Amino acid sequence: MSGTISGKTVLITGASSGIGEATARVLAARGARLVLGARRTDRLSALVREIEEAGGQARHRALDVTDAAEMQAFADFAEAEFGRVDVLVNNAGLMPLSPLNALKIDEWNRMIDVNIRGVLHGIAAVLPRMERQGAGHVINVASIGAHAVSPTAAVYCATKFAVWAISDGLRQETDRIRVTTISPGVTTSELADTITDETARDAMASFRSKAIPAEAIGRAIAYAIAQPDEVDVSEVIVRPTASPH
Repeated sequence: MSGTISGKTVLITGASSGIGEATARVLAARGARLVLGARRTDRLSALVREIEEAGGQARHRALDVTDAAEMQAFADFAEAEFGRVDVLVNNAGLMPLSPLNALKIDEWNRMIDVNIRGVLHGIAAVLPRMERQGAGHVINVASIGAHAVSPTAAVYCATKFAVWAISDGLRQETDRIRVTTISPGVTTSELADTITDETARDAMASFRSKAIPAEAIGRAIAYAIAQPDEVDVSEVIVRPTASPH
């Protein structure tokens, strides 16, 4: 399966909307066997049905990435359904922006749990089996916020800096498993819906006036997967042509 997407088993977290949902459609069209996880199983069920009606292969399972046992069960389910795990797309994430002086500590902790611990739980669930296989690919969705900090985004950017660091550390620790960080700029998604702070919400509405479709990120992920096994696309930054961010 070197240099191809067709036939590879790809796990996607946060697959019920936005980048995860768009990536599922892109990869299904290219022949991947998909296992989709999220908390909103009604959306996952509809997406799986759509993929299968178009001739693709997909399964879904309820998943809260903050629960390490659920993440492990998700990976076990994928292997039971399709025989192996080739790619993990760690996509689940939250972005409830706010100024630090708003002291939204519960939101900070939730971002840390989903954006950092969720990524680590995903890696822990697939790394041993990928090492046994002698091959695999971990794709972590970070953000342009992993490269530049802006007001109201300090904690969010910190979590995405962490994703970048975890990815690069994993890449350096293995000579068999490919590791890719995808850093989207402003992209159509539901991420901004989690913002409760009025100042941050108003600023984000302006910031997101120029956004690329989520499919653009799906295509970047497909590009990384489709490279020959000996080629590791370490990082891709994808952002709107019309935006400096």
